[in-house]
Amino acid sequence: MKIRYFIPTFMAALAMLVGCSDNDDPTYLDGLKVSQSYVSLPAAGGSAQIVVNAGQAWNFTDVPAWLTVSPDSGEAGENTVTLTAAAATETMTATIHLNSGGMVQEINIIQQTEKGEVPLSTCADVIAGEDGKTYRVKGTVTRIANTEYGNWYLQDETGEVYIYGTLDKSGKDGKNNSIAAWGIGVGDIVTVEGPRKDYNGTIEMVNVTVIGIEKSLLSVESVDPADATLPLEGGDFKVTLSNKGNGITSMILDDAKDWLFVSGISITGTTCVVTLHATANVGGDRSATISFVTTDNGKEYTCETTVKQKGAIVEAPIADFLAAEVGDTQYRLTGVIKSLYASDSQGKSFTIADYSGEVLIYRAEGFVESGAKVGDVVTVVGKRGAYKESPQMISGVFEELKYSVTPVTIDEFLTKEDADNVYYMVTGVVDEIANPTYGNLYLKSGETRLYVYGCYPGWGASGDARKGCIDNYGIEVGDELTVIGVKSTFNGTPQLKNGIYFSYAAAGSE
Repeated sequence: MKIRYFIPTFMAALAMLVGCSDNDDPTYLDGLKVSQSYVSLPAAGGSAQIVVNAGQAWNFTDVPAWLTVSPDSGEAGENTVTLTAAAATETMTATIHLNSGGMVQEINIIQQTEKGEVPLSTCADVIAGEDGKTYRVKGTVTRIANTEYGNWYLQDETGEVYIYGTLDKSGKDGKNNSIAAWGIGVGDIVTVEGPRKDYNGTIEMVNVTVIGIEKSLLSVESVDPADATLPLEGGDFKVTLSNKGNGITSMILDDAKDWLFVSGISITGTTCVVTLHATANVGGDRSATISFVTTDNGKEYTCETTVKQKGAIVEAPIADFLAAEVGDTQYRLTGVIKSLYASDSQGKSFTIADYSGEVLIYRAEGFVESGAKVGDVVTVVGKRGAYKESPQMISGVFEELKYSVTPVTIDEFLTKEDADNVYYMVTGVVDEIANPTYGNLYLKSGETRLYVYGCYPGWGASGDARKGCIDNYGIEVGDELTVIGVKSTFNGTPQLKNGIYFSYAAAGSE
């Protein structure tokens, strides 16, 4: 699951918001800045201004109906934008987005009214409600998605909403382990208050304040092993629970029943020890969530824990990774960095390609520190994930900068020494195709020609996988082609050997 990083909460930051002025430090992105990213509007209605400075054309999106942005788009340069709202009878919040040249800047808006107690609503009320409006909801914690940022699911008899961010007891948000601070667990009945947000179809309550907690009659006291991780060869996993209800049952999801099962239960007073056994793991990393249920006066109480088991790292071509299911299996991919993912403000995301396909590597730890760049050959390890059904690698680690590739001109390439492990990126116009099957061709720059001995579809191609790049891309004489390869000499003639396709532009295209 990919975690979004939300700009600090409206309600907890109210004092700071009200104090914003033209003297606030501007918020910067490369080629895009705003004079302030927090804006407070008066409850009686009114306006505030921010200054947008963009290197390219820009526009605002995700503007709610109660807020007017004028102008809502413009050209490169410095522009003053006015934000206006009519009088409000309840606190309104919104996050609007300033877009320019592939970059996105979030701007938080709050219109704070006199605070009174918010009436209790149902999950169905929130789902059918209005973005920016503050709701108070009471329900059961069904699943905790992220303890560090306080993301979890709340359910009542009418439906379920996603809680995206939980304020801690001091009213702070962010990376604050608020779940542990409050002692919130699956099965607890929790009352929260916060604004509604529709995030790409997922209804959320954002950065909520905890109003009250009714602890479940069933809770996990400890697990053994303490890190809840079993070795490759399998073994036992014990969960100790405190149970003040009547009886206990355990549930293992269907996709884990072939390798994990309950082997014993012992009960002493209110203490219950459930022993589970995992079989040996011949695949990648895997995990399972076990739910426990007890009852009291006709009401169910639940809690859950997760067991993990180490697995082998699967080395795979990108096509196999793309075809795999989302899960905990660890994959090792090697390929050429095709592009950096501009939407990632942390700068850790990029796409890589090999002979079989291309995939986004989302926030790989160690990438920034590696100094790797577009064109380099790299190895990454991570899990198969997805965002809106688009495959990507998640929880990744940048493992190796396998080859640092140097961009050079054809004239510069011809001066290099022969070496089988030094890679260069060369761009030229296709002057002649000698062998379309394996991609033997001549590139030309000015009056200088370079023989390319093999233009293969991508990194890692061998056997028949080396064939067909020229026809597959429709490359013709006159097209501009960029290839990666090493310098060698054959019968006294310099050449680029074992070329790897990187990109091409058809003749006459811009």
